[in-house]
Amino acid sequence: MKQRQTDIEMTSERQLVEEQVERLLSGQGSEVSLCDVGMEQSKPAALRKNITYIVCAVIFNEKEEVLMVQEAKQDCYKQWYLPAGRVEVGESLEEALRREVKEEAGFDCEPITMLLIQEQGPQWIRFIFLARISGGSLKSLAAADQESLQAAWWDRQSPLPLRGRDILRLIENGLKYRRNPWHPVTLPVDLSCRHVVQRMVLVFVGAEDQIWILLVRGPTPHLPTAAAVKTHAVTWAANMVVQEALPSSYYDHDVATLGVCGLQHNGRQHGRTDGVCLNTLVALVPDRVQRDEDGLKVELPPTGRPPPIENPRYVWFEVQNLDLREKLLEKTRNTSVLPIHSLY
Repeated sequence: MKQRQTDIEMTSERQLVEEQVERLLSGQGSEVSLCDVGMEQSKPAALRKNITYIVCAVIFNEKEEVLMVQEAKQDCYKQWYLPAGRVEVGESLEEALRREVKEEAGFDCEPITMLLIQEQGPQWIRFIFLARISGGSLKSLAAADQESLQAAWWDRQSPLPLRGRDILRLIENGLKYRRNPWHPVTLPVDLSCRHVVQRMVLVFVGAEDQIWILLVRGPTPHLPTAAAVKTHAVTWAANMVVQEALPSSYYDHDVATLGVCGLQHNGRQHGRTDGVCLNTLVALVPDRVQRDEDGLKVELPPTGRPPPIENPRYVWFEVQNLDLREKLLEKTRNTSVLPIHSLY
């Protein structure tokens, strides 16, 4: 009877884990009720104090011309850039996007998806959105103000003095997604978070396509969540988890954050909900090329199982659900998740 009860509990826990993974892979969120690693090195996020969020809009017309604005700020006066600006206290990311596009370009807009997240650690994060026009009219020189001088549609060929060439890559990403979306629509989920954290679906793929997911054991088995620390990239949080779970194997593996499945942000209570939770897909990949004692490269054979857990807080969970396993294999092979890039 006792064994049967244990089996039932294991089955129930397995279902809960698989349901959470499915939910995160589909872009949905879940409350951040605890943080497993790094909280002592992290401070609550507070806009304008210790964190800056930037929103940036990539918007095309039917001719695939891109919406640009001419800067009014003295340090980049009359140069051109995508509509962009800081998120203000009390705003959601989408509210900030709509406000910036209206102020700088004259148009109302609706976000389609995030295209890319860029970060310089938890102090500065930029969210690039692909968006569409929903109303308003193009801002003319007659409406010039401190936000911008005017807006225009750019064919991407005509000479234009740009404030920064970094936007060329963002425009290219927008065109690529518009023509052939390579990741699901990903928009912020309205769930509060106090810190900048990374919650990870951290997978190890075996030689025969088995998949294991790293879990924290208690209080109930769950996906690990780690706080971003000021001295590193946001995604360094995954490295901290692997260092804690299997320290001896850490230097024999790459910890690759493949991208973001979903983003959680609320922002309505200053200093209490200014944080973000990045739900990420992370792959633990054996470093197959190592060096022997003479410094010569040695190619290691593929390994069938994940490295052994050394910290009793953690456990490997082998995915038995065939549909979930196929989803994880597809996303790890094709990196069909929202990219996140460190600008360090």
